[in-house]
Amino acid sequence: MITSHKFLNILKKKKINFFAGVPDSVLKNLNYLIKKDFKKNLFVCANEGQAVSLAIGHYLSTKTIPCVYLQNSGLGNAINPLISIADKNVYKIPMLMIIGWRGSPFKKDEPQHYKQGIETKAFLKNLGIKYLVVKNDSDLLKVPKIIDDIKKSKNIKALLIPNNFLTKVKEKKFLNKNKVERYIFLKKLINLTDKNYALFSTTGYTSREHYEITKNEKNLAKNFFITGGMGHSSSIALGYALSSKKKVICLDGDGSVLMHLGALHLIGLKNKNNFKHIMFNNFVHESVGKQNTFSEKIDFKNLVYSLGYKDYQLIKHDTNLIKQIKVFLNKKGPAFLEVLIKVRDDQNLSRPDNFKKILEKFLDE
Repeated sequence: MITSHKFLNILKKKKINFFAGVPDSVLKNLNYLIKKDFKKNLFVCANEGQAVSLAIGHYLSTKTIPCVYLQNSGLGNAINPLISIADKNVYKIPMLMIIGWRGSPFKKDEPQHYKQGIETKAFLKNLGIKYLVVKNDSDLLKVPKIIDDIKKSKNIKALLIPNNFLTKVKEKKFLNKNKVERYIFLKKLINLTDKNYALFSTTGYTSREHYEITKNEKNLAKNFFITGGMGHSSSIALGYALSSKKKVICLDGDGSVLMHLGALHLIGLKNKNNFKHIMFNNFVHESVGKQNTFSEKIDFKNLVYSLGYKDYQLIKHDTNLIKQIKVFLNKKGPAFLEVLIKVRDDQNLSRPDNFKKILEKFLDE
């Protein structure tokens, strides 16, 4: 096991004090400590490319080594600024990357992480980024030299952290004042749909709850659970809606919407009457450690109207939920529904895993 406190102390001693990234459950215990000690210099970004870009700007301003933290699935988002700006053949911007290694060979993981896990090392090698796998305190002792090498060579280097290898850190529970439980809302919504509907749910607890509700119940609506590709659920749903007569509902989250906010612009431009967009907003990246998204500061009503949505509705009370949902379902699309929800603490949920069966059932007419 990697001692989380020792890890942070090494970063402190080596003057690493700027952290930008996207929350990851593998790194959440380290993130808790960073948040406590470096609150003003911890930046929770909308996507990994933004985190790398912030790190580049920080180095240009201070000449000190920034740290970018992310899950390995986010490397795809990070690649553009990494190789077209920070690469040694361009501006040669040094940085330390701490990468949560989902799908590593050390721990059993979910099917959607296998491919990324297998290819992570090769991916970094092809990017010209040297890495160290850190899975115990002995490996941790090599980290100071890695940081020294970054400072001397002005290169990018990475630390790969397998799942469940960081020691747990007690963190104060995040609470909001929202009234609606997403699971109850989903259950009522799904009961109001029929064969004329297609439902697409974003990665995290939303797709897991969606799956939990529909896996054993006969539901005539088509259900597609998007277990990866954070931020892309609304584009997948839109792609389906463009060529379908079904009533399409995208079940989204605040972190997902913010990750690829430009998707909302295309939804507005395409102006599909059959498209409904529901965003569950609890102000955090819920399933990966409850890091703040600060989405409570955004006026989504004016935002979606400015991007071409035809309607906006807000649900913040759990009274008359069925009536409120019916009102939304009767609206002309593209329509946006913001639901202020509680944070879920219970993680004991089924996960979609038989993807072949899910796909066959979805495609079956």
